[in-house]
Amino acid sequence: MELELRFFATFREAVGTKTLPYETADGATVGDVLRDLEAEYADLEDRLIVDGGLAPHINVLKNGREVLHLDGLETSLADGDRLAVFPPVAGGDE
Repeated sequence: MELELRFFATFREAVGTKTLPYETADGATVGDVLRDLEAEYADLEDRLIVDGGLAPHINVLKNGREVLHLDGLETSLADGDRLAVFPPVAGGDE
């Protein structure tokens, strides 16, 4: 199935593009895709999944909905879904 992956800030730099068409197996989950990305892009290694769960302070949205409010890494994907991956964001001046 074909997905559209979108990357922001330092994750965009790690992948080298903002938007990436991505082919994956039918029945894949968010966790499957994130593990594949960590294996494919050295600068993403250990930045998406930590200790078997979603890395702290990152946001992954499936079609605009935070996957932590769905089934987390086990969130199922379907052909045409969009995943947006945001790195941790530091605050500004107080």
